[in-house]
Amino acid sequence: MTEFARGVRLGVDVGQVRVGVARSDPHGILATPLVTLARDLSAEPDAVPADMAELVRLAAEHEAVGIVVGLPVNLAGKHGPAAANVSAYATRLADVMGSIPVTLTDERMSTVVASRRLAERGVRGKRQRAVVDQAAAVEILQSWLDAQRRRTQ
Repeated sequence: MTEFARGVRLGVDVGQVRVGVARSDPHGILATPLVTLARDLSAEPDAVPADMAELVRLAAEHEAVGIVVGLPVNLAGKHGPAAANVSAYATRLADVMGSIPVTLTDERMSTVVASRRLAERGVRGKRQRAVVDQAAAVEILQSWLDAQRRRTQ
């Protein structure tokens, strides 16, 4: 039984166009939405993309002790092109984060669950698209936090 390290974590949902970001409280109990960033796909290979630079800034601002990135595993548990894309993103993010660890976690269905929960609350259409990435990041981070808590009890 290892103790869960105290501190804020950022949850990241990497999409083709946007990156949803959530944060936890320092006790690792609750994930809340933070921001949606536009993916910077035009950065030169040796430059830090703007979305990653903003994640570094957010990590510093919130004194994050870790970053949890959702890995889109398909329903059969296989890694397809989306998982390869997110793995490459997480590897690059780990390089720019420096000493803050970046962890990949299975995010199967997080966007589907987030969309459903938003729809249940009456958030639809353009309003839903604007926040679904943040909501997916919340799902990713919350399920990771819950799993960590179960492992340390």
